[in-house]
Amino acid sequence: MSKSVTPTVEGGLLVAITVILGLVAVYVPLLGMFVEFFCALPPAILTTRQGVGKGITALVVASVLLAVLISPLLSLRLMLSFGAGGVVLGWCLRENFGAVKVFFAVLVTSSAAQVTTLLLLIFALDVNLIETQIEMIRESFAESFALYESMGVEAERIAEAKEQVEPALQTLASLIPSLMMVTALINSAAIWLTAHWIFPKLQMRMPTLPPFAEWRFPSLFLYTAIIGGLGMYWGVTRGWTGIQELSLNLTLISILIGLVQGLALLSAVFDRYKVSKLLRRLLYVLLILNMFLLQLVAITGLIDMVFDYRKRFFKGRD
Repeated sequence: MSKSVTPTVEGGLLVAITVILGLVAVYVPLLGMFVEFFCALPPAILTTRQGVGKGITALVVASVLLAVLISPLLSLRLMLSFGAGGVVLGWCLRENFGAVKVFFAVLVTSSAAQVTTLLLLIFALDVNLIETQIEMIRESFAESFALYESMGVEAERIAEAKEQVEPALQTLASLIPSLMMVTALINSAAIWLTAHWIFPKLQMRMPTLPPFAEWRFPSLFLYTAIIGGLGMYWGVTRGWTGIQELSLNLTLISILIGLVQGLALLSAVFDRYKVSKLLRRLLYVLLILNMFLLQLVAITGLIDMVFDYRKRFFKGRD
């Protein structure tokens, strides 16, 4: 913003931009899916420049305007999912936090926003949204099976498929907490990447995360993976449904974090042996297409949290 623009005018412009982005996110198909990621930027910019109070005020004003122009529920979802993360991002930058602390703060905010949004929608609509979504998926499978039957597919094969669907849907319902966490992670990454792209263009400082090859997570996640595995065993063998569902989510989150660290370790290996970019991409594609290799990388990443292979094998050999 130009220095001739007063803080009040700047705040009004950023509120207007937030409202426009929100309208595009809601009413423009496909493009809106990507535009909503930018809804965090105006509150983040305003908070960074003028403080948390101005950022929160602008967020409230934008939420009210969007509630009038679209609907209160959609406005709340949009502002909680992205606007709140933008304010936290701006506050962290004002406090000169490092990149890791900034991203972690945005992730915690996005996770809380996911839970809050779900609870608000449940209480406002007086329906269990999780069960509603599962029922929609169940109906979609039923229509698909009816289509296959009309095409002459053997009844035995359709019956076998139907038997596999219900357990899969029950597992999906049990994984809702993990899916919410993944959604929060995607939102946080989107906020981070868009800010990293826009802020330098506005001559605003944005910290940089360490190189991917240096990423490490606490060894705590190895132990949570082990505890989760034991909990799943006890839950299945003793019929403890609650323990089984909790352990399933704990194990999945731990394995996903182990996968990230495993990929970081693999990136360090590529750097160490100067593997070409083309070969790296081919190997990454091979990993994505092979579930066994993905699991192997995830387990290696979990073990690396304790043994630190990079320190043991690469230190002092460059």
